[in-house]
Amino acid sequence: MSDIDTKNLYTDLGINKPKQTESKANDKLGQAEFLELMTAQLKFQDPLKPMENGEFLAQMAQFGTVSGINELNSAFSSMSAAFQSNQALQASTMVGRSVLVPSDQVRLSDEGQLKAAVDLEQPASQVVINVHNASGQLVHRIDMGRQQAGLLNVEWNGMNADGDRVSPGLYTVSAELHQGDNVSAGNILTAVQVESVTLGQAGQDLTLTVSDLGDISMSQIRKIM
Repeated sequence: MSDIDTKNLYTDLGINKPKQTESKANDKLGQAEFLELMTAQLKFQDPLKPMENGEFLAQMAQFGTVSGINELNSAFSSMSAAFQSNQALQASTMVGRSVLVPSDQVRLSDEGQLKAAVDLEQPASQVVINVHNASGQLVHRIDMGRQQAGLLNVEWNGMNADGDRVSPGLYTVSAELHQGDNVSAGNILTAVQVESVTLGQAGQDLTLTVSDLGDISMSQIRKIM
């Protein structure tokens, strides 16, 4: 209400100015004060020059717009807080569970099991999985044949081509996607365990701490296993 002089209008209309709270500045006009001023303005207006309907409605519309925006902002804040609380509750149930996230670093467990997946955006006439050790040496190759679009699960028992078990640890996994004469690289997903959940600020995504990879965004999770 920038066109209303709240400091002098009370005096001009002959009414007592209400006390201001410490949390509201003297030049701020609340809903109660606005309605009191509008009532007094109508009561003390010059009968020969009454307020025009257009002017009165414009003042009411201006205040209604500001009030509506404040209420809308408050509603959005409450909705955002409720959504974040619900998201945090859902994320907390994932602690201790395995999830698939984008990464080509896949751990071979002590039991000799490696679990990963390939995100196939379209069908492939042949999918070949290559597993390299930390030195970049190829230790295993899996021909998975023709595959349809979607998530293709990959499992390896930790045995190399000679039938020997390799050491547990992190290995690099890649995928060759054959489509006719074209060969492209596939998107690798690794299975990791969720260790903890960290709440972000309002409007920010939750952060999950997972094994091997550290902190990731909850939006990076492709599948809960």
